[in-house]
Amino acid sequence: MLTERSARVAGAVKLHRRVGRARSGRFLAEGPNLVQAAAARRLVKEVFVTEVAAQRHTALLAMAGAPVHLVSERAAKALSDTATPAGLIAVCEMPNARLDDVLARAPQLIAAAAEIREPGNAGTVIRLADAMGAAAVVLCGHTVDPYNGKCLRASAGSIFSIPVVHAPDAASAVADLRSAGLQVLATMTDGELSLDDAEPLLARPTAWLFGPESHGLSPQLAALAHHRVRIPMPGAAESLNVAAAAAICLYQSARRLRRRC
Repeated sequence: MLTERSARVAGAVKLHRRVGRARSGRFLAEGPNLVQAAAARRLVKEVFVTEVAAQRHTALLAMAGAPVHLVSERAAKALSDTATPAGLIAVCEMPNARLDDVLARAPQLIAAAAEIREPGNAGTVIRLADAMGAAAVVLCGHTVDPYNGKCLRASAGSIFSIPVVHAPDAASAVADLRSAGLQVLATMTDGELSLDDAEPLLARPTAWLFGPESHGLSPQLAALAHHRVRIPMPGAAESLNVAAAAAICLYQSARRLRRRC
């Protein structure tokens, strides 16, 4: 049984840090739902499990198709970033998602988010995009690592179902989206076009561009979109967070695309 001091466990613990994930191209998935989703994509490289969890998840461990290491409860706690460790953690290989590959498949709907820093919001956007049938999520600029544990959990496994691309240069990413024939619609509280009036546009292949939680899209980036769209809000709230805005806009696009079919 491995302890928290074993070299293999200590090496995996480094994947809690973004720099460790970036250097290795690997990340940690904790809990049966995420491990199962990763195993279905054949991304699991090794599994750490307590004796109790091993007895509970026998079939899942067999499905993982990777070496399984029994660990102590203290080792499982070191490998976990949750308050109540699940006792089941997999080291997974990052999917190789590229924007060029996504655009080559003539996508009809893409969710792009710039400068998103809150992992829970990023994970929720990924989950929403998956649920609404989007072809990909593009995280632009200095954004949260989608393989952060909180982001993974917020995605509820959708990060394994939909390509998630990191585009460090947001302006270049928007240019690529436009060049691929997608109309880019940027969400802004003072956008010149109401979402209600944007209905006819939503039948076209669309990339929605969402801004960060704190101050929204920069005017420079928003100016690169075909249209700047505001969500009508008759109530007293001044704005919505990125996940709420994404839910409304992606649903409207998915609904209109279904009607077109």
